[in-house]
Amino acid sequence: MNPARRTTFVPAERLGAWVGRFCAAHGGLAAIKDGDDGVMVRTHDGTVALLAPPWPDDGRPGRGVDLLERLASLAAQERRLAVLLARRGGYAVGVAAAGKLLAHKVGSASVRSRGADQAAALVQRAAQEAAKVLAGGGFEYVATGGDKVLVDKVLDSPALASVRGRPRLAPVAVPEPGMKVLQQAAADFCAVRVTVIDAAK
Repeated sequence: MNPARRTTFVPAERLGAWVGRFCAAHGGLAAIKDGDDGVMVRTHDGTVALLAPPWPDDGRPGRGVDLLERLASLAAQERRLAVLLARRGGYAVGVAAAGKLLAHKVGSASVRSRGADQAAALVQRAAQEAAKVLAGGGFEYVATGGDKVLVDKVLDSPALASVRGRPRLAPVAVPEPGMKVLQQAAADFCAVRVTVIDAAK
């Protein structure tokens, strides 16, 4: 049986405290090392936490005396993101920095359409609204969540040609998009993604 995994998002300013509590709850720190996907923290009971930065350093690495400080410093850098969430029930788009929304638009699927027609209408409306919200550019990365097929169709719209070429961050799982979901996604995209892997039984 594969060990259980769970993911959480930790803001940069809370990372040191989170790791301290994690290690204390699992018998203390056994090892910490850098890897291709971030920092791996292993505790004495065999539990592992993989700490992934929200974005690549892109020539602007974090500063600090150890791996955790450098990771937190990188995550604390203010990067502007274009956020696009889409599911069958609706869409949400925004520009975020430092975990906060600077501009946004949220919409729901039309109740007058069904099936493929509803999905096509949602994609068209989401692309139109995203083009308006993101018209000024000024963002470095595209951050997505929800139904991958719908998200890709929205980004494939001619109206978003200038957005499509931007680097994309790892997606997040979201429920039906709404204002609260968009706000939480904006915060999560700017935080350290922590994957906890339970010790093998």
